Amino acid sequence: MDGLTLFGLFAVTAMLVSYALEAKSPWYILAFAFACGLGSAYGFLQGAWPFGVVEAIWALVALRRWMQARTRGS
Repeated sequence: MDGLTLFGLFAVTAMLVSYALEAKSPWYILAFAFACGLGSAYGFLQGAWPFGVVEAIWALVALRRWMQARTRGS
């Protein structure tokens, strides 16, 4: 297994774990956004640019959800 594959595995695992824990804290939503950003980087580095674009969009959606969750919590 090469470094890029390990990076992709880490990104997708981080996405799964943070998504599963989102209900516990808004910080997990932010972690999900960050993990989606990592997934996007992986997609572009791998050469699968459609995956990279979709993951980048998911990262932006998650960032928006995090901001809304933080506003509701204040």
